[in-house]
Amino acid sequence: MSSTDPRVVPDRCPGALSTHQAADGPLARVRLPGGQLTPGQMLVLSHAARDLGNGSMELTSRGNIQFRAVQDSDELARRLADAGLLPSPTHERVRNILASPLTGRVGGLVDVRELISMLDIAVCADRELADLPGRTLFALDDGRGDVITSIPDFAVRAVTPTAYALMLSGIDSHVRVAGSDVVDVLVASARAFVRMRTTEWRLSELDNGRARVLSELGLTPTETVEPLVAADGVPPIGWLPQDDGRVSLGGALAYGTLDARLGEFLAAIDTPLVMTPWRSLVICDLDENTAEAVVRVLAPMGLIFDENSPWIDASACTGSPGCEKSQADVRSDLREAIETGAVTRGDRQHWSGCERRCGKPKGDVLDVVAGPSGYRVS
Repeated sequence: MSSTDPRVVPDRCPGALSTHQAADGPLARVRLPGGQLTPGQMLVLSHAARDLGNGSMELTSRGNIQFRAVQDSDELARRLADAGLLPSPTHERVRNILASPLTGRVGGLVDVRELISMLDIAVCADRELADLPGRTLFALDDGRGDVITSIPDFAVRAVTPTAYALMLSGIDSHVRVAGSDVVDVLVASARAFVRMRTTEWRLSELDNGRARVLSELGLTPTETVEPLVAADGVPPIGWLPQDDGRVSLGGALAYGTLDARLGEFLAAIDTPLVMTPWRSLVICDLDENTAEAVVRVLAPMGLIFDENSPWIDASACTGSPGCEKSQADVRSDLREAIETGAVTRGDRQHWSGCERRCGKPKGDVLDVVAGPSGYRVS
C-alpha cells in the first residue's frame, strides 16, 4: 500500500497517543471497551485529569473518556499503559466497543461481558485492523436493543441465549451467528471493510457495503428470521435492582462531565464501574446500605440519580471558549435553559456551537445550533 493511498491517511479522531489540538489545548481520548472500568483505573484517570488536564473528564457517546487541556501527553500515555488502559499502541484508536451497560446484572438474554474482552483482544491482535478508521464502532448487544441505537458498523444482538443477529451499520443482516463465532465474525467483517474502503470512514458510507461484507464472508441472509423489536437507547438512571439481589446505581452528569474529585469518590466505592453511551455511568454490585450511602454522598457532588432530570436528555458540544469554531458558550446557555424550565425531561436535544454539531447523539434529536445572530432550532 503506497504512502498516497487514502486508506493510510488517518482521520482526525483523537486517541490517547494522537491528541487533537483544541482551542483550550490538546484533547486526548481513552477507549474503554464496553465502558468498563475497575476502581483502580478510575482512580488513575481521576488523578490524570487533576494532574495533567483541566481537572475533569468528558464522557463520550461511545462510552469512552476524554481529557482536555492535556499538559503532558507522554506522561498521560505512561499512566494509562500502567493501568492497563493502553494495551496496544497500534490499535488504541480502533478499540471502540459498545456493550449493553447492564449486561450480566440486570435483564438481557445473555451476559456479553466475556465477549467484550475477547473482541478487544482479537481486534488488537489483528494487524490489518490497525488501519480501521478511528470512527469505526463495534457493539455487543445482550438482546435488549440498547446499544444498537448507536448505529454501530459491526455488531451483534442476542436473539436467543445461544444465537445472535449480525448487525451491519445498525441494520439486521438476517444472518444468525452462534455465540462461539461472534468474535471471529465481527473481526472478519471489519477486516473486509479495511480491504474494501478507500476514503470511507464508516461502513454505511461504502457503496453496497453491507452486501459486500456478507459476500466476502460467504454469509447468506435468511428472509425467514423473526424481525427484531426496535428499542430506545434510554440511559439506566437511579436504583437498579440486580438479578443477584444486589443493586446498581445509574447516574447522569451535566454535559457528561465527570469532575476529578467525584471520580476519586467513585473509585473509593471499590466496585466495578461502567461508562454508558449516554454520557452517564453505572456503579455496580452494591449492597442496599452501601447504595443508599452512595446516593447521599454523590448526589450533592453532581451525580444525577433522578430519572426525571432534564439533564438526561440534553447534551452539548464544548462550545466557547474551548472551541475556536463555536459561535456561543452553548454550555452556559443550555444550563440557563434548564434552570429556567425551557428544557424539560423528554426533550431530547443537542446544543451545538456551529454547524459541525460535534458530539450529537444518534437518533431523533432536536438540533439547537448557534450562529452569528443566535440559535436555530431544527
